[in-house]
Parts: sequence; structure tokens; C-alpha cells
Amino acid sequence: MGAMREDHEQAADTNRRGNGADGRHLVAVLALPGFPPFELGIPSRVFGSAVDDDGDALYEVVVCTADGAPVPSDCGFSLRPAAGPEALAAADTVIVPPTHAMPELARGGPLPPAVAEAIAGIRPGTRLVSICSGSYVLAAAGLLDDRPATTHWNLADEFRRAYPRVRIDEDVLFVDDGDVLTSAGVSAGVDLCLHLIRRDHGVAVTNRAARMCVVPPWRDGGQA
Repeated sequence: MGAMREDHEQAADTNRRGNGADGRHLVAVLALPGFPPFELGIPSRVFGSAVDDDGDALYEVVVCTADGAPVPSDCGFSLRPAAGPEALAAADTVIVPPTHAMPELARGGPLPPAVAEAIAGIRPGTRLVSICSGSYVLAAAGLLDDRPATTHWNLADEFRRAYPRVRIDEDVLFVDDGDVLTSAGVSAGVDLCLHLIRRDHGVAVTNRAARMCVVPPWRDGGQA
């Protein structure tokens, strides 16, 4: 996956819109087996609250799976996705929430073939984002090698052992490394999504989105 990472670095651009309906920025959220519903729902809720001065949506969010098939959550129900890997290939931003059903990743093991193939199909220049332990998926794909990143504070030591090339920082809420961004545990995914809106559209749009979600537009401090 090293070549894929180089392609993303070389082709990352500043214009992050265009592939969704009506030219909106398309966000694809990859639901993996064993997903926690809260983290999976963060992108849809936060980006779905971002509107322009006329009240028009600035993002289109689609939830997909690696092969288009339903996947189980970690709390007793399954998700039927709106799309398959084609959504990842078309997206402007790909977000990977956590999974609680791939213990091999905690040991530095390989991604399941379908997941690896789906991630390999992401276009160069696509912005890549993880929430909480979704960072393991990006790391297993080689996309965090020699980069700063974060994950849930309770997983930091395990993560370092599994992926020693990643410069993990468990003290921050999120890390913005340009075209690859990672968030800390659970609700820090909200902070990162708001940061992306701020980066794309400025403070006023972000404040409106935060107000709709009844969360602070900026949270000081870190995971401690």
C-alpha cells in the first residue's frame, strides 16, 4: 500500500468539492463489521448540518461497505448500506469509523481482502479520515507510515507495538496531516468533522453546524 500513500500525497489538492449531487463534496463513510453505531453516525450528523447562507447542504454523505453487503454492528443489529466500494472510489473524503470485529489489526495483521481491495480503489487525492480505532485500518493499509496520527488513548501502547512506523500522539483530540486526518476516541470524531468543515468553509458555517448538533464548535484540551 506504500505506492497508494505516495499517490495520495502527490495528488492531494485544495479543491475538495465536486463528486456529490449538485457538485457537493461527497463524503463516503466505510462501515466495517462490528461498527459502533455512535461513531458511524457522526459524519452524517455533523456534515449533514453544514449548510451555506441559503440553507443549501454543502456535503453529501453516503454510508457504504467494502463489498456492498450488510454488516453487523457491535450492539445487536445489522446495517444495510446505501452503496458498496464504488462510493469510496467516487468520494472526495473517505471516513473510516472504528470496528470491533478485526482483532488481527491490533497485532499488525493484514486487512481482510475485500477491505484492502476497497481501500486500494480510492482515488489519489481523496482526503482520508479515521475516527477512534479506525486508525488501525489506515495503518494496516500503510497509509499512516511515517506520519503523525492519533487514536483512542487507551489503545496507544497497543497501536505503537502493532504499527511502529506511525508517530502516534494519544494526548490530542485529532491530528490534521493534510490529506490524512485521524481523531482520538469516540466523541473526538465530532471535533474532527467540525475541523474539516472549518477548513473547507470557514468559521461561520462551522458554528451553524455545531449549533445544530448542540456541541461546541471548538473544544480546547486533549484526551487527558
